[in-house]
Amino acid sequence: MCGIFAYLNYLTPKSRLEVLDLLVTGLKRLEYRGYDSTGVAIDSPDSKNIVMVKRTGKVKVLEDAILEHFSGGEYSEPVMTHIGIAHTRWATHGVPCERNSHPHRSDEGNGFVVVHNGIITNYNDVKTFLAKRGYEFESDTDTEVFAKLVHHLWKTHPTYSFRELVEQAILQVEGAFAIAVKSKHFPGECVASRRSSPLLVGIKTKTRLATDHIPILYGKDDKKLTSDQVLPRSDSTSEFMPLEEKEVEYFFASDASAVIEHTNRVIYLEDDDVAAVRDGTLSIHRLKKSLDDPHAREITTLKMEIQQIMKGNYDYFMQKEIFEQPDSVVNTMRGRVRFDGNAIVLGGIKDYIPEIKRCRRLMLIGCGTSYHSAVATRQLLEELTELPVMVELASDFLDRNTPIFRDDVCFFISQSGETADTLMALRYCKQRGALIVGITNTVGSSICRESHCGVHINAGPEIGVASTKAYTSQFISLVMFALVMSEDRLSLQQRRLEILQALSNLADQIREVLKLDSKVQELAKDLYQHKSLLIMGRGYNFATCLEGALKVKELTYMHSEGIMAGELKHGPLALVDGSMPVLMIVLRDPVYVKCMNALQQVTSRKGCPVIICEEGDEETKAFSSRHLEIPRTVDCLQGILTVIPMQLLSYHIAVLRGCDVDCPRNLAKSVTVE
Repeated sequence: MCGIFAYLNYLTPKSRLEVLDLLVTGLKRLEYRGYDSTGVAIDSPDSKNIVMVKRTGKVKVLEDAILEHFSGGEYSEPVMTHIGIAHTRWATHGVPCERNSHPHRSDEGNGFVVVHNGIITNYNDVKTFLAKRGYEFESDTDTEVFAKLVHHLWKTHPTYSFRELVEQAILQVEGAFAIAVKSKHFPGECVASRRSSPLLVGIKTKTRLATDHIPILYGKDDKKLTSDQVLPRSDSTSEFMPLEEKEVEYFFASDASAVIEHTNRVIYLEDDDVAAVRDGTLSIHRLKKSLDDPHAREITTLKMEIQQIMKGNYDYFMQKEIFEQPDSVVNTMRGRVRFDGNAIVLGGIKDYIPEIKRCRRLMLIGCGTSYHSAVATRQLLEELTELPVMVELASDFLDRNTPIFRDDVCFFISQSGETADTLMALRYCKQRGALIVGITNTVGSSICRESHCGVHINAGPEIGVASTKAYTSQFISLVMFALVMSEDRLSLQQRRLEILQALSNLADQIREVLKLDSKVQELAKDLYQHKSLLIMGRGYNFATCLEGALKVKELTYMHSEGIMAGELKHGPLALVDGSMPVLMIVLRDPVYVKCMNALQQVTSRKGCPVIICEEGDEETKAFSSRHLEIPRTVDCLQGILTVIPMQLLSYHIAVLRGCDVDCPRNLAKSVTVE
């Protein structure tokens, strides 16, 4: 969940101040991944040492420290080759403080420095091994052991190349990581690697590359460190032709949003790839070869635009992303839904539809907001596919060792495509022979690459930690899948046409809902000083209750609970009185009468509910103290329109309470650790 950014220029003059500016800008793009503390490392003016600056807090604190620390003219002199690394942290091991901030160093002389995203699970064993050899530790983190392990290997095997040292260190550590390492002993070189945490390499050259593929070098060692030895040097098992350019710049980053303003040419590293740059040459090495390995890594051209990761005229990224939803849902459907012919084509899963139709059951697996999108569409999937549909939280799914069969189809839903629990559940199901379908928003992500097929939701970059437009696009993607599965069922054609017609009107209806913003803001002024908020609904809107409550908790730090209205009499009704804020979703759908029963139970206990209802529904509004009216749509798409007032409400309450909307405390965007 941390953010890594590294920059290397080869034969491209850059001053250290320019490098620092690039590093800080990269961290700002990655700050949604963690904002407990930050740090950078660059070469000293004489290029014989490494200078580090680390601060607790957000990137702005680091930026101010850099302006104060690097004011001398010697940092303005251009250098032809330089490597700088930077990090923004989401704390796992050790409290947020400068001592625990990255980069971490190998020794007092800063021989090797490393930035890391993930968790090294066997760090205590490695730490004990190194402590016996005289190493003293300065932090409480797991990352520091990696820097000291590389240093130990360098002392033991002084003839090893930088890449070989890092490779041998990687073989000794377990867990999830993305790392970037620089060293004063190997000036102008950078080595980076990943395992279960995202990392990519951006490439910027003055001329068009001669090839769009980088061949891979394989190694053959796979041994573990013992207390008395280190590994022998690894040998190559194949020849390779690395990328060579006279003038080149490389960017190593956890996310494409950090490099898009510099280059749109990137390589997504796979697990256990080791990318090394030496003398301007990029090579990619793998520690061991498997049968399904490709011979090269492809250079991908990003379709992202820099405007997509800027706030524009909005105060917060989340606010911008809420108001982008009319466009994002259209982008999700573009090229897939043909309204003139009432047809849907999902190219990513088209060839697998016959196999999916023969399956035993569908399983929808995700975490947080992605889980709620599965809850929101489960009922429709059951109706249109006539298959059993299970909805699972990825973490609980793994804890139970859930039985998986070869004729199961498992959908893994994740905005980032890197969510650790979801990714581990995917691998669990894949090992047991299930068909894997990925639903993600990030091309090149781990879930994308490891799925058999999938749907890219095309919501565009989402920077705010609290997911908004990704939720509605995941919702639409699953609805489209349900429609594809039912296209040959005559008995369901009228239902399909009804849904397709509603989809064609959806963007305009979302715009209508967004016009409630000022009304929602007034409602927030009445609610923001309360300590709790109950959100109730049932049927297709139960997922909105869960998602709305999650948004309130994430952004405002206020307690909120999404309650199934049918369960009201089984406990939650005890919470209702004249002072408890209650928000209820009551729409004219098949469960309307039941929702009205729940509404009357609340009002008879002196509750004063705020109601989300359909336009012109006077009967329902009569039971409310305040109400928000939304346009009428087909029942299975109501959740898209009802969730938007909840997103706006949580946003406005957070602003009124003085909370950081885009960076809620203790949270990060891409949860890449368990």
